[in-house]
Amino acid sequence: MSAEEVLAEILQQGETEIPLSANQEAILSQDLLADAERAAAFGITPQTVLSIVRVRSQHLPQTYALVAPLLPQQPPEPILTLLWHLWLPLTEQLIAAHQALGRPLIQGILGMQGCGKTTLTTVLCQLLNYLGYSSLSLSIDDLYKTYAERQTLLRSDPRLIWRGPPGTHDIELGIEILQSLRQGQPPPRGVPRFDKTLYQGQGDRTHFEPITPVDIVLFEGWFVGLTPLPLQVFEHAPAPITTADDRQFALDMNHQLQHYQPLWNCLDRLMILNLADYRLSKIWRTQAEQAAIAAGKSGMSDTEVSNFVDYFWRALHPALFMPALCQDAQRVSLVIEIKADHNPGRIYRSKGVDAD
Repeated sequence: MSAEEVLAEILQQGETEIPLSANQEAILSQDLLADAERAAAFGITPQTVLSIVRVRSQHLPQTYALVAPLLPQQPPEPILTLLWHLWLPLTEQLIAAHQALGRPLIQGILGMQGCGKTTLTTVLCQLLNYLGYSSLSLSIDDLYKTYAERQTLLRSDPRLIWRGPPGTHDIELGIEILQSLRQGQPPPRGVPRFDKTLYQGQGDRTHFEPITPVDIVLFEGWFVGLTPLPLQVFEHAPAPITTADDRQFALDMNHQLQHYQPLWNCLDRLMILNLADYRLSKIWRTQAEQAAIAAGKSGMSDTEVSNFVDYFWRALHPALFMPALCQDAQRVSLVIEIKADHNPGRIYRSKGVDAD
C-alpha cells in the first residue's frame, strides 16, 4: 500500500476518528522521511515523525473539506498530496514560530508572478483559522501609492510606466502597519486595499479596512525581502537588460531597494516560492491572457505580455537576485521550488538554518 492510498483511506473515513493501524503509521512515517531535504525543512526526524503522522492525520479530513473548494478545478489526489506534504506542514511551522516568539508573527513570502502566492496565502489562512489562530493576508500590492501620487511620480521619472517596481509603494505606511501588527495592535488606519481595475488598469487605493489584532501575518509580494546587489553584477546582466538605458534602469531600481530595508526588517521570517525556471512566469502569463481572450474577456496580446514581463525583469531580474538569496541562511527560512506543472519540487532550508 502506498502513502497516497493511506491518505485516501483516511479521507474516506471522514471524522470518525478511527486510529491508524500500525502498518498505516509505518507507511506514512516512511513517506515523510523519504525526502530527507524536505523532512529537514519541516523539522521531521525519526524521533518525531510518528507523533507528526498521528496529529496531522487527525486533521486531514476536516482540513481537506476546507481547502478543496478553493481549488474547484483540481482533482482530489493533488489537493490531498499538497495538503499533507506542504500546506499542513507549513501551517504547523508557522504556529510553532508564532509560539516561540510569544507575539504576532510576520511571515514574508517572496515569489514571482504566477508562482501561487495568492493560493498559498488563502489556504494557509483557512488552515490557521481552523487550528484556532487568527491571520491576515497582506500583499505589497496593497501598499501602492495612490493613483494621484503615481501620476506625480511618473512625471518625475517617465520610466515608471507600470505600477510595481521599487519606488511605487508607500513604504512608511507598510512599516506603520507591520510594526503595529507585531506589537499586537490593529493599525491606526486599518489595512489599505487596492483595486487594480481602476483608471484603465492603473489601479488606485480604495479604502482602509479595519482589522483586529492577529496571530500571524502573511506578507507577500514579487520582491518582498530583496536587498541591493553589488553594482558589478550588472556589468554582464542577462536579457532583456541589453542597452545602456536598460542597465541604468536596473541600477536605479537596485538602489531603490535600499529604501525598502526598514520594511523588510519588520519580517520575522522569509519564505521563497522559487520558480524552477524564471521564464515560466512569462509562459504562464501568456497562457492566462490567451485563455481570457478565448473566453471573450479582455486580455493582453502575446507581444504585450512579453513587453510587460520584460519591464519587470529589467527592474529586478530574477536571474540576478534569486539564486544567491535562496542560499542566504541569514534571511531565508524556507525555499519551495515551483515546477513547470505548478506543483512544488524541492523544499529545503537554506544552508545553515537551524530547525525550529
